[in-house]
Amino acid sequence: MRALVVAGVVVAATTAAAAPARADILSLSAEIDAGGMYGAGTGGAQKANDFFGKNAPEGAYGVLITGELFGLLDAYIQHHQFTDGSNLSTWTQFGFGLHFEVPLGDTQQQKLGKGPYLDAGLGAFFGVGTGQQVMPPLDNAQVSDKAFLAQGTVGFGTHLSKIVDVGVSLPVSWGYFFKNGVAANDVSNHYQGAEGELLGYVRFNLHLL
Repeated sequence: MRALVVAGVVVAATTAAAAPARADILSLSAEIDAGGMYGAGTGGAQKANDFFGKNAPEGAYGVLITGELFGLLDAYIQHHQFTDGSNLSTWTQFGFGLHFEVPLGDTQQQKLGKGPYLDAGLGAFFGVGTGQQVMPPLDNAQVSDKAFLAQGTVGFGTHLSKIVDVGVSLPVSWGYFFKNGVAANDVSNHYQGAEGELLGYVRFNLHLL
């Protein structure tokens, strides 16, 4: 939770420091990322069997699709796979949140849609995890864990052009989890957990309006 508080402070400072760098009414982005993950159970009856700490390997890669309104309000679809070369787990989540960007380049770079930036965001998500490769279409029988999560993200990147960005991000989340296949009110299968990732990414942007 401390990491989420820190992320919230960063977001608040970002809001006070600058307006969003891009004034798009509507934009879409697709991100390919890879890096590492660490997770741990923090409480609850199933703390020792938490998804990110016990069931998911630490190597991470995946995709993130974002729709952004007014350069501020975001909707997310994210799919990550976690592997150590032999074992594999997946996590898919859907959410909404706020995103802010502070440009670090000079005025000319900003006009060209280029230059370095800092960004930060906060979001609320619903996610599902599996202990193996997903066999499309994903159905409930493949799901091992479900969760409602709060996530804070900070990052640094560079706009190579108006279309392509590269950078690194640090998303940190805390969630309330449920083991699948049991009654929702059976707290013996509930737990709380935290997870963080360090990711390098390539992002492709489509400015619609």
